[in-house]
Amino acid sequence: MSRYPSDVAFTDSVKAIQTRQGSRAAYERMERGGGWETEVNDDLAAFLAEQDTAFLATANAVGQPYIQHRGGPKGFLRVVDAHTIGFADYRGNRQFISIGNLVDNAKVHLFLMDYAHRRRVKIWGEARVVDDDPALLARLMPAGYDARPERAILIRVTAWDVNCPQHIPQKFAAADVEAALAARDRRIAELEAQVAELTR
Repeated sequence: MSRYPSDVAFTDSVKAIQTRQGSRAAYERMERGGGWETEVNDDLAAFLAEQDTAFLATANAVGQPYIQHRGGPKGFLRVVDAHTIGFADYRGNRQFISIGNLVDNAKVHLFLMDYAHRRRVKIWGEARVVDDDPALLARLMPAGYDARPERAILIRVTAWDVNCPQHIPQKFAAADVEAALAARDRRIAELEAQVAELTR
């Protein structure tokens, strides 16, 4: 029986290593102070609304892990309720490894990176595949996105945590860079026009 939400990751073996390496006391204070979140609060919902990519980890019946990229327009990960995140699963390469793994093992992990702000969010949960709910699929499908949705995946959140920015390189999306450069170029043009007016 887990005492703390972080026990989903901090197994007895992990805690033993933390003890040997000197970090267990700090994590015990974190656990007693409330520790990791178990509900989708406003902060997580706002973070999810800005994400256009995620990595979904599953494992098969013998424990072999698999990580698959999931993407779409910003906000493709939808908050269904305070305990559930969902997304439309689009037609892909037809390997069905993640879907097959979920038949045998419902446990999943979502890993989300915000490179621009050097922030990572880790979400543990259990997932189920919904093949026969057109209304749910329509609710999860991003409007106007050019993809063929085949099923819905719902993740019941067990726990989530935000990591420190250490070692995260800062990167920016091409669209954001293009917008910033366009704004800069407009400002340069304005200033050049002002200089030309002043020097007439």
